[in-house]
Amino acid sequence: MKLEVNNSPFNEQQVTQLNELIRSLTTQQKIWLTGYLSATSLEINVGTVEPNQSSVAVVPAQAPAAVQAKAKDITVLFASQTGTAQGLAKKYGEQLKELGFEVNVSSMSDFKTNNLKKLDHLLVIASTHGEGEPPDNAISFYNFLQGKRAPKLDHVNYSVLSLGDSSYEFFCQTGKDFDAQLEKLGANRIVDRVDCDLDFDEQATAWFESVKGKLQEGAVEQTLSEKEAASTVLAIPATEYSRNNPFHAEVLEKINLNGEGSNKETIHLELSLEESGLTYEPGDSLAILPTNNENLVNSLIQALSFDANKSVTVGENVVSLQEALTNVLDITTLSKPVLEKISEFTANNELQELLQNRDELKQYIYGRDLLDVVEKFGPFTWDEQSFVTTLRKLPSRQYSISSSQAAYPEEVHVTIGAVRYEVDGRQRLGVCSTEIADRIEVGDKVRVYVQQSPNFKLPSDETPIIMIGPGTGIAPFRSFIQEREERGAQGKSWLFFGDQHFVTDFLYQTEWQRWLKDGVLTKLNVAFSRDQEEKVYVQHKIEQHAQEVYEWLQQGAVVYVCGDKDHMAKDVHETLINVIAKQGNKSKEEAEEYLTELKAQKRYQRDVY
Repeated sequence: MKLEVNNSPFNEQQVTQLNELIRSLTTQQKIWLTGYLSATSLEINVGTVEPNQSSVAVVPAQAPAAVQAKAKDITVLFASQTGTAQGLAKKYGEQLKELGFEVNVSSMSDFKTNNLKKLDHLLVIASTHGEGEPPDNAISFYNFLQGKRAPKLDHVNYSVLSLGDSSYEFFCQTGKDFDAQLEKLGANRIVDRVDCDLDFDEQATAWFESVKGKLQEGAVEQTLSEKEAASTVLAIPATEYSRNNPFHAEVLEKINLNGEGSNKETIHLELSLEESGLTYEPGDSLAILPTNNENLVNSLIQALSFDANKSVTVGENVVSLQEALTNVLDITTLSKPVLEKISEFTANNELQELLQNRDELKQYIYGRDLLDVVEKFGPFTWDEQSFVTTLRKLPSRQYSISSSQAAYPEEVHVTIGAVRYEVDGRQRLGVCSTEIADRIEVGDKVRVYVQQSPNFKLPSDETPIIMIGPGTGIAPFRSFIQEREERGAQGKSWLFFGDQHFVTDFLYQTEWQRWLKDGVLTKLNVAFSRDQEEKVYVQHKIEQHAQEVYEWLQQGAVVYVCGDKDHMAKDVHETLINVIAKQGNKSKEEAEEYLTELKAQKRYQRDVY
């Protein structure tokens, strides 16, 4: 972009400075600047900023500005499991408020369905959980909207932003369902639904800009009074660390928590947050941006017969193929959308047939990577550039934070299980977990940002808590107990932990024993599945203490489950239903309703993956 000097209000020096600035801006920064300049034609006075200040107040001079004469009512509902959808909902809600709209941002679990009849404009931001399921905080609203009691909504204008992961078969299914059902109930679409993959920033921003533009159409302009104009303040936000702008955290400590002879390798990683300004709460997650394994990248380039130094364009950047496959693109996760794109470059009938068979496709992609596809389904007609366009960006990996910032103010700890397995005679490595285990050392830096988890939070200090977390699922509960110790919380706490062997796999054993001795932790029950002939898991320990578990529930305890969703979390869920039914003298249906009510009260919270 070049500015003309001759017919512009800028002098030559200003034009040079503007050109230098614009060339350095990201797409997101350009969008923000465009919106800011369009929102106000006022002169602004920028205060002096000290080097360590995180933001600056921009105060418009006394001049007229256009605003909404009569604001429209907008409701923003979010369906969020990890907090991403909630974060976007709050951010967009604040931006709409700044434009003069009346905005209500709410979790679907907190929204009263009777108010659907009173809505004017509805924005839905929905993530998809598991195999196409709505997040926990959206289940009741989702079921109501799909049921017979859902009202006609022909008075409602709406739009849906859907968040998901294209490696799953039912990509963005929850958002698709909300979009289709709202249309079926007669609501009028403001702009088309946008389905975002893990790398959602640009698509989400574009969706919101389109929605915002439609909402602003036809707005009546009025002039701010001199007094109102003088009091208008725009704050430029502090540095926001995200996938596109991660913080480079130094590794302070790296410890293998498993003893010699264990089948597992669990890394305790301590990172410095000094001078980052990053904050987190117990229950939040740390996102780590990994790099792909060098040997896998080299093997893939060799199998493709490509030039590693060939320049390719990925997004707005031009990089070498080697760099793109190492730092930018996902080469380990197979999905139907990726394979469909790849199929356009080969006439291999076997791949076409595989794409038509749902069960065989699901079986094939499990545990395999892009190298398997290249070696099996060639020859291909692509070049380096067309090849990279078939791939999505390398997603960050999220790990439950295992420290309390109250206990470690300038640090964050995570607990990472190294993933290694074999398929077709070739060893497969977890992208992030084995990078941490094998290639990252103390003193190195890791690209990170905090992912808030609003649906996995500690209750008041007096409330009893029951924590169920086998393996690395113990991570958030270490942060819970550290936090409660720092705050001097008096609420009872009970941990159910399980792993393979007591001697080698009791993660953070000395810490738990100290907390138990000091009374910070009230009860501890452990299950080591392979220390006896018959396997024992955490759900068996819950059954053994069924009466006391139910008593804690009756006393208002909050239950937390963290870990594997496909097996452990399902087994624990069924066990809790059985405990409630037996101890509470209820039918299975009544016990399920009891657990559903606990979930609605935020007394049954899960962080499962």
